[in-house]
Formats: sequence, C-alpha cells, structure tokens
Amino acid sequence: MAIIIGIDVGGSTTKIVGFRDGELLEPMLVKATDPVASVYGAFGKFTSERGIDIPLVERVMITGVGSTYITGNIYGIPTVHVDEFAAIGRGGLYLSALEEAIIVSMGTGTALVYAKQKRAEYLGGTGVGGGTMIGLSKALLHMQDPGQISELAQNGDLENIDLKIHDITSKNIIPTLSAQATASNFGKVSEIATNGDYALGIINMICETIGMMAVFAARAKKITSIVLTGNLSTLEQAPRLYSGMGVMFGMDFIIPKNSEYATVIGAALLYFDKSAKEGKK
Repeated sequence: MAIIIGIDVGGSTTKIVGFRDGELLEPMLVKATDPVASVYGAFGKFTSERGIDIPLVERVMITGVGSTYITGNIYGIPTVHVDEFAAIGRGGLYLSALEEAIIVSMGTGTALVYAKQKRAEYLGGTGVGGGTMIGLSKALLHMQDPGQISELAQNGDLENIDLKIHDITSKNIIPTLSAQATASNFGKVSEIATNGDYALGIINMICETIGMMAVFAARAKKITSIVLTGNLSTLEQAPRLYSGMGVMFGMDFIIPKNSEYATVIGAALLYFDKSAKEGKK
C-alpha cells in the first residue's frame, strides 16, 4: 500500500502525481508564484482529494527549477531531488510506451532529451516555448492566458501572417516540402490580419521552431519517434500542426495522454527504477 509522490516545481505551476502499488493516480496542477507555498499547497490538496494518508507516503521525488527552494524533507517524508532531464526522458517513454524516442518538454522554454529504455541524454533546448507565447501575445494581443490565446487562434488564418512556399515560387523546388510549408513566420503580415490570425501565427511559429529542433535531434539519433510533453503539447492546435510536420519530414510526432505531466510522472518512476536496481545488487 506504499505510495510514491512525484512533484515538479515550475516557474508558475507545480505538478504533483502519485503511484499507489504501482498504479498511477490522477495528476494535479496547482498555480502559485512562491515555489515553497506551491509545493506544500499541492501536496496537501493532492493527498486530501486522492484520499491519501500521509503516513503511507514512502518517498517524495521532487524535480523542476523551483525544487531548489525545498531543502529538507516534506512533512517529514524522505524527499529526493531528481535530475529534471532524467525525469523528462523516463516520463515520456512511460506515457508513449516506447523504448526509444526524442522527448520534447514544451514548458516555459523547451528541452530536448534522447531517451532509450531507462537512460536519458540531454541534447539541448531553446528559449522558445510557453513563455514566448505569453510574452508575444501580451504585447500584440493584450492577452496572456494560454487557453484564451488558443481559443482565439481557432478562427485564425495563417495566409494573413506567414509567407508560404507557394508565395515565392510556382515550382516544387524541394520534393518533400509542401507548397503550404512556411517560408517565413510572420513574413507576410496582412493589413487585414485579425487578432485570431496573430494568435495562430504566434502558436504556429513556436510549434514549428520546436518541431524542427526535434526533427534535427531525431535525425542525429537516426530515429523517427518524437514524443511531445509539457503544457504546450495540450494546445488545441498542436495535433494538427505536428501531424503536418510529421508527414513532411517523415517523423512520428506523438502527444500521449497526460503529456503535460510527463516530467512529474518520470520523477516518481525514477524511485522504482532505483529500487529495482538496488534490489539486484
């Protein structure tokens, strides 16, 4: 009946998940600006709503940029700090049921991890991510709620924002590229562009930038599986945008269920990996 808790402390949100006897409990997200308050608030809310008795929690596995503010055990429970990139890789493979893949963590910024079985290698990243979307939307649209930005973008038209291949040539210069492929993000902003057009243009630019980095990483590792995780992977536009990129570049972009919780799930799973490894000794 032992329970393992995973916590991922981000810049503005804290995610928490639990495993009871190896079974995943429904994850939870709590918004807070103070990392310490968010950790204890998330822990209390999660254990209360999931009917968890604190004495039954065997270990807390914590990760994320804000986890450095937690220096001791949480409520007296042994608390272990976990490498975030290892958690990204482990969680991405678990959710996708793959043995090997490029795992993309699309958070405030973006990190790319090559994961194979239970090993993870950090490949690099970019500052382009959710923070970019919020910042640009705030400047251009006076909006900063990701859900509202995504909703506005549903009525957008990229023809009023992006320069496409068909805008600059009538010939199929590169056989693998569609005429609808982007030649330049925001390269053809129309005077009649609507806020919906701008919102879609921002989302498309960010998703394409992240997607191309993932394609390059996958090619370098000679694989075709790319698992998208993090909050941006849940955008309404993500499946369609990445499906088109997958066809264009011969990649399999996968957005698994609970993709936004991949890192925190991976953090908790690393406890079981370590226990299994130690049990073999």
